[in-house]
Amino acid sequence: MKDSRSRAAHRTTGPQSPDYGTVIFEDVAEEPKVDMTQSLPVRSKRTERQNKKLAKKSLRASTAEPPRGLLDLPYELQFPIICMLQPSDVITLLGVCKPIRNFILSEEKRISKHVIRLRYGCLAKCFRRPILMKEVDPALHRALQSLNRPEMAVNLQKRAYQQVRAPDPSVICTCLTCVLRWDLLCVAVDFEYWQKNLENAQPITSISRGHNPDWNQKLLDRNAQIVLHALHSDLFYARILEAHLASMTGSIRRHAQNKGNRRRRFRMTEDDVRRGTADFLERSGPPTVGIPYHRDNYYMLEAFMPNRSWITIRNEWAYMPEEQHEKDLNIAVRGEAGPGQPAGARELEADQTSNT
Repeated sequence: MKDSRSRAAHRTTGPQSPDYGTVIFEDVAEEPKVDMTQSLPVRSKRTERQNKKLAKKSLRASTAEPPRGLLDLPYELQFPIICMLQPSDVITLLGVCKPIRNFILSEEKRISKHVIRLRYGCLAKCFRRPILMKEVDPALHRALQSLNRPEMAVNLQKRAYQQVRAPDPSVICTCLTCVLRWDLLCVAVDFEYWQKNLENAQPITSISRGHNPDWNQKLLDRNAQIVLHALHSDLFYARILEAHLASMTGSIRRHAQNKGNRRRRFRMTEDDVRRGTADFLERSGPPTVGIPYHRDNYYMLEAFMPNRSWITIRNEWAYMPEEQHEKDLNIAVRGEAGPGQPAGARELEADQTSNT
């Protein structure tokens, strides 16, 4: 009986079940997420070769010494650096070492062209170089060297310039243009020689009419050798332009200090002198009409810029064209051949006579 009652009671009450409505869950802190993804290793022969090249390149870059001289720089830097120098400085570099000398001589034409265009553009148009006889057509040599031409006797035998040596007809073209170019370069070199006397207010040594002392002959030979050297070397031609620019800047400054000299002159500032270029000579200024045929003309000579004329309408200078040599060459050959005969006719007849 008791067993039945206990079982009934057990069914009524049952075992104590948990109350899920009252269960409290504890807050669990979330752990930070870590990205564990990794790139897959690339294994290939091409990748290994690239890695080896990069390693060698970085090793060379870390062990390479910085450039210590001009020759350590690449060509793209060497060339513009040298072109920024004055011709006298470039000539000085020729004696530094053999590698620099070889580099400058191999690029002499390009270096000189850039230096002249940068510094002496207008000067190069006023003082062009005469043409060498070896660059003229050989068929015209006999006509150009003939003494039957009237201008040959005037320009090569009865010269009035005491500061210019007559050009050698076997070396220099004897057309009027080339003879004039030779005279102008020789005058520029001689004008630079007497700058010390002019700066120190010392008189230039005078020469009596009809006399040619030994010291003047040596000076003329020296000037002629400088001009001949410039005809074969573009760098020394640029050096003559540099020296003539220095002569003119000194003369303009010297005459500007003379308060009594009210003549018109080129406007030149100290910045123009420090810059070392002939850009200020492209401004409006007094033209050079004649050539200083005597050294006494050096005293009042300032800016000697021949072969150009100021064009007021265009407000700029007009220069003698370079093609004038070809025109004068044809005139000289036609004049020697005589009227009614083509250029070179006498030479052709002489050759045919000698062959027969």
